[in-house]
Amino acid sequence: MIKRIKIIIEYDGSDYVGWQNQKNGKSIQGEIEKALLEFFNEKIKLSGAGRTDSGVHAVGQVAHFDIDKKLIDPEKLHKSINYILSKHKNRISILKSSFESDNFHSRFSARKKKYTYKILNRSIKSFLYEKKAWFIPTKLDLEKMIKASSFFIGKVDFNAFRSTHCQASQSVRSIEKIIIKKSKEIIHINFLGKSFLHNQVRIMVGTLVNVGRGKIEVEKVQEILESRDRTKAGPTAPPHGLYLEKVIY
Repeated sequence: MIKRIKIIIEYDGSDYVGWQNQKNGKSIQGEIEKALLEFFNEKIKLSGAGRTDSGVHAVGQVAHFDIDKKLIDPEKLHKSINYILSKHKNRISILKSSFESDNFHSRFSARKKKYTYKILNRSIKSFLYEKKAWFIPTKLDLEKMIKASSFFIGKVDFNAFRSTHCQASQSVRSIEKIIIKKSKEIIHINFLGKSFLHNQVRIMVGTLVNVGRGKIEVEKVQEILESRDRTKAGPTAPPHGLYLEKVIY
């Protein structure tokens, strides 16, 4: 009897080409599939809740796979997979494994996704945060960034805020909430929405940073959205500051 297994994954994306299998290097999906092959002695296809780019991290990525063999306790399965992953020096941890019904799908059943972007905002570089946050030495105006972020809330056309390589058929997306706060020297920008376009979060962050730097006026963000022109928005923020925080079902 085929069983569907859901796993929750944490990873440091620094040394990977991203979530999805690619020919040009190690992917998160590929390394987990290799571990599953080693454990079950069977090739298994893993389906993820969403793709993360090269260098992007995850605290709560979700994936599922189907297996028709008798299993060990599904709540202990992740420990065996973690042993194999660590043996091959992967910076990937399976936090939890559990049975799910056949109609569960890690991507299509997802209702919301939460992303967090971290910015180290101080004058001196930190080697501890080198691949974990975007280092910006100039002081950012948090109040202006918070005001500008309000233009992104609701059902909005984000054509100006997606990669030129984005393959989505349409660019309207809904963002439920954006929270910007500073804890000591780290600025956290939290995004909550159903789905996001390719590079959308990073381009929004790059634009908000330019607002915080005084390069873009707060009200100009609305004009950029209405223009639907990617060249008018800010830069794409570096991938290493971005974390897939949680997938909500």
